[in-house]
Amino acid sequence: MILDGKRILVTGVVNRHSIAYSIAERAQREGAEILLTSFGRIRRMTERAASSLDPAPDVLELDINRDDDLVALTEEIGRRWGRLDGAVHAIANAPPDALGGNFLGAPRESAKAAFETSAYSLKALAEAVMPLMDTPDAAESNGGGRRRGGGIVALDFDASVAWPAYDWMGVSKAALESVARYLARDLGPRGVRVNLISAGPISTPAASGIPGFSDLAGMWSEGAPLGWDTRDATAVADAAIFLLSDLSRAISGEIVHADGGLHCVGAAGHRVGTWRSDSTTSSLAPDPQAAHSPTD
Repeated sequence: MILDGKRILVTGVVNRHSIAYSIAERAQREGAEILLTSFGRIRRMTERAASSLDPAPDVLELDINRDDDLVALTEEIGRRWGRLDGAVHAIANAPPDALGGNFLGAPRESAKAAFETSAYSLKALAEAVMPLMDTPDAAESNGGGRRRGGGIVALDFDASVAWPAYDWMGVSKAALESVARYLARDLGPRGVRVNLISAGPISTPAASGIPGFSDLAGMWSEGAPLGWDTRDATAVADAAIFLLSDLSRAISGEIVHADGGLHCVGAAGHRVGTWRSDSTTSSLAPDPQAAHSPTD
């Protein structure tokens, strides 16, 4: 088991359909001990999902935008475990008027809210967990000079292009990618890796709040070379498990695409074999376009 003995914090579990839930489930199967976070009215839903895991993990209070919660999180994990080996950032949110195609009309405060919760929050979480990862291991206590370190993994969505209706969340994901690179630079000397997973669309509670998600996600499997099942988050979870494990010990500042390969394919992401020959013009024409939609 590649996470045997690891202690990992997982944020962003809302229910059993959340990508973060799948990551937590996979982490346990690979030998990790986990804690979840939630807050407010969502916490009861998170606790219900946690009860389905084996063993059922505790759920700690964390509103990522509250400094007091972050301080308390560090203290509580330190009291329980004394150290942390990994953390999963699966947090993103934007007000409704920052999504849906009215990019120019979005108010300043809504754009700021999307950035704070979806991008700055990665820095906030990293700052909270870093002291728990930057601890001496047994080798250092015996003069070995090593630090324990750990891995931070965040869920991303391809920010290299503008997607329909994603608007200021797309801008925030671009910021998230930049935040991850700066964190990788600054935390690397302490043995802490920071990586992102750019996932294909998964039908999650977060996705349900994105206008047009079902229409766009329904066409994804037509474009991904490997195919794509919007109901299955395990492929994304397995990528996270790899990045949390020591197998990725030399990887940091990276964006790993777990999207069926759509990110690398041109012509609207059509798979080979989906093009048809137009006999009247002797030209190649694509079948109806595939499209892309975000996840969290």
